[in-house]
Amino acid sequence: MPKFSTPKQCERWSDVMPLMTWELWLARDIVTDNPLPWQKSSDKFTPGRVAQAMGGVFAVIGTPTSAPKPRGKSPGWQTGKKRHRKNRSPIVKKTVTPPRK
Repeated sequence: MPKFSTPKQCERWSDVMPLMTWELWLARDIVTDNPLPWQKSSDKFTPGRVAQAMGGVFAVIGTPTSAPKPRGKSPGWQTGKKRHRKNRSPIVKKTVTPPRK
């Protein structure tokens, strides 16, 4: 589970996860089983097995993006620009710790 800095990021993750699971559930009819050497072949696909096979689907579909730009030396941080620490959210504990005697 990823660690997020803000509650908004946690909320966004909670919104995206069901959509990703639903996408994997819908895609199980179009993927072909390509088990790793230690895995058994199976008729019923779990979401993890479908995610493992999605690379073949994406290779057939292609991508609308352009080729990556060549890398080079980055210009770095601008001179005179102030740096700010990111805001921290308080930790929310699930249980109440009993007071020490």
